[in-house]
Amino acid sequence: MTEHALHATTYGESGPWVVFCHGLFGQGKNWTQIARALAPSHRVLLLDMPNHGRSPWTTEFSYAEAARLVAAALPPEPVALVGHSMGGKIAMLVALLEPGRVERLCVVDVSPVAYSGGTDFAAYIAAMQEVPTHQLQRRAEADQLLMPVVSDPVVRSFLLQNLHRVGDTWRWQPNLEVLGRDLGALTGWPEDDVVGKVFTGPVLWIAGADSDYIKPEYFAAMEALFPTVRKVRIKGAGHWVHSEQPVVFEGVLFRFLGADQVSKSQVNL
Repeated sequence: MTEHALHATTYGESGPWVVFCHGLFGQGKNWTQIARALAPSHRVLLLDMPNHGRSPWTTEFSYAEAARLVAAALPPEPVALVGHSMGGKIAMLVALLEPGRVERLCVVDVSPVAYSGGTDFAAYIAAMQEVPTHQLQRRAEADQLLMPVVSDPVVRSFLLQNLHRVGDTWRWQPNLEVLGRDLGALTGWPEDDVVGKVFTGPVLWIAGADSDYIKPEYFAAMEALFPTVRKVRIKGAGHWVHSEQPVVFEGVLFRFLGADQVSKSQVNL
């Protein structure tokens, strides 16, 4: 792989560090609203994961390598680490392999298990690869081309955030070839890397009530690795909890981080 630091954006000038890891097809900037709300009392680091955004591409995907790159990007003092979906698995692995670097951990709508399927993601990647980016004049053309496969306009808009103009042409920022080829690793979980590992710091596990990424049968695996875990289920939210129920999500997260200056933390679950 190309050895370069992950792209990072920082908010806030003082206070404890909070570091965010986004999910598949995301970018660090997806957490900007939350970062700005935390900035008065925290320093916030928004990372682009490997093969995403402005971070380097790799020749293959593995959670162990992604966790190594994230750990290398962390500040020297222990941080609060927040990760959603793919980023949640990366964050869990960082906490397990480098527990001295993580003061507390928030895992958003993902479990430390291998998921079957991934057919939707495979279809999205294939559809994105079919877009003739060298011929595009406007982003709206790509939107039309994705529509037959990605019918949900919210999902299409999310995917199209990854389409950027470079000079006179357009290009996808994610490494679609590697992400598509290694989708099995993305939906999996590196069991061999965490044998005998336990993270004993505070852990918040946030689930979307309408999502199936956190099921009762996954609780044992989570509690074995993270014995202090506290589970919170947010009503009216699916997999993208932080964008579907932002006020409630922020309230739950900010209480966990001790960000008591944020009035939104006074919410009822």
